[in-house]
Amino acid sequence: MNFTRWSARLPGTQRRAAARTEQTVPPDRRSESPVPAARAGHPASAVDGLPAREVLDRVPALVALVHGPDHRLAHVNTAYAAAFGPRAPGTPARDTLPELAELGLLPLLDQVLRSGRPRTLKSRKAVDGRSYTFTCTPVTGHGERDAGVLVFATDVTDHAEAAERLRASERTQRQTAVTLQRSLLPQDLEEPDDLRVAATYQPGGTEAAVGGDWYDVITLGGGRTALVIGDVMGRGVRAAAVMGQLRTAVRAYARLDLPPHEVLQLLDGLAVEIDANQIATCVYAVHDPNEGRLVYASAGHLPILVRDENGEVLRADEPTGPPLGTGGWVHSSGSVPLGPGATAVLYTDGLVERRDQDLDEGIAALARALSGATGTPQVVCDRLVRSAGVTADHDDDVAVLVLQHPHRTGPAADLFRNAALDLLGGVEAAPRARAFASGVLTSWRFPTELHDLGVLATSELVANSLQHGTPPMRLRLRRTDRRLIIEVTDGDDHLPRRRRAEPADESGRGIDIVATIASGWGSRRTPGGGKAVWCEFLLPKR
Repeated sequence: MNFTRWSARLPGTQRRAAARTEQTVPPDRRSESPVPAARAGHPASAVDGLPAREVLDRVPALVALVHGPDHRLAHVNTAYAAAFGPRAPGTPARDTLPELAELGLLPLLDQVLRSGRPRTLKSRKAVDGRSYTFTCTPVTGHGERDAGVLVFATDVTDHAEAAERLRASERTQRQTAVTLQRSLLPQDLEEPDDLRVAATYQPGGTEAAVGGDWYDVITLGGGRTALVIGDVMGRGVRAAAVMGQLRTAVRAYARLDLPPHEVLQLLDGLAVEIDANQIATCVYAVHDPNEGRLVYASAGHLPILVRDENGEVLRADEPTGPPLGTGGWVHSSGSVPLGPGATAVLYTDGLVERRDQDLDEGIAALARALSGATGTPQVVCDRLVRSAGVTADHDDDVAVLVLQHPHRTGPAADLFRNAALDLLGGVEAAPRARAFASGVLTSWRFPTELHDLGVLATSELVANSLQHGTPPMRLRLRRTDRRLIIEVTDGDDHLPRRRRAEPADESGRGIDIVATIASGWGSRRTPGGGKAVWCEFLLPKR
């Protein structure tokens, strides 16, 4: 191969116009050249005189020169031979340059030869274990069969290894955040007596950092259940850690059996203390089977969707306050019907928010999907996630909590009973309450021991209410498939507390007796004023 016939168009290397002019202008007119004398004698004009082989061999990068449609090898420089070994000229590249074939570079050579434009293949690991960026530049010759391609390979191993270390670090950090996030979420949801619940959490795809989505189900006692879902703004381990603190605080506040808006009020203050720059949205809801409603409060979160037994979907928009962590806002509670056969959905924005779609459109699409969703809560949950197009590479976290109030018929309905009595007439209300409780528990066919304990607990709660409470007073007995619940309400909002009575005291033992014989007890203030005091007994397993 005669290198003098080749003109390599290396990037950044051009012939000087003055040099070309000097070759074409007659000697007698060269003094009239418009190029100044200082530039006409520039050293760059000497490039044409350099031998091509010597230039290529001195380049520290790997260089291979091929020509013709079958890319026959013309030359490899010293650096290339040191990396992959010497090569015999005149042989097609597919045979003599297998390292390029393994990297998929041969089709690129065809493209460069056809188009006459350079192409680059970035950071590919070669057979020698090092990484290179390959630039293929067209080379002109005398005729089509003499046209060729100059393959210029730059060693980028250090950059590639640094990038891989960075990616490995990011994967480790993401895995840490995912592990932390999942460990802070409930491993097994509590199973309320009157509700059926299911939840799912889907972290963002591998390119997205984990966020702070969370949910929880909390059994409050007395047949009531708290449900919560939230989203901490931001991503990574920090968001997951803040989420864990908020979830723990919600469980602690829930044990106080406060109304939903008071729980959010406490949570808002805690969020400011944790990190004033970290805000979160949250919905806290309480279901009471005696009322058939879902009482809730929202701090900047998306609306709860409720599907009734006829398939109609209700959107619980109001009231909604600002996100947690903003401070200075007085939250309020609202309610939405949740009767037998109804299904409610609590969710985070990753389920409905898209970059190319208005948020209300996403919520409306979720409502349409819910209207036709039937089956168990887990089936409904999975169907809603699929309908929203959530996949493994989704760009945001998704948390969904589905709850159903089953419509029970036949033998299942016999396991869920209610009985209530208004306590009227002063002191004679106590014996009437004992007789009422005895008759109800007998009709429910409880064992003798459980029957007697239930009557005793009823007597103590009613006596406590008659002594310390104010009208109106009401006794309610409720049985589920798992427990017996006894509750007494009155118009006084002073909550009782358990204390140890001294031997000489004539009173003060009622709550202590109830706490001793029952599986659990508690008290709470009722929305309209007053209080409710309850206890429960676990039923023997069948």
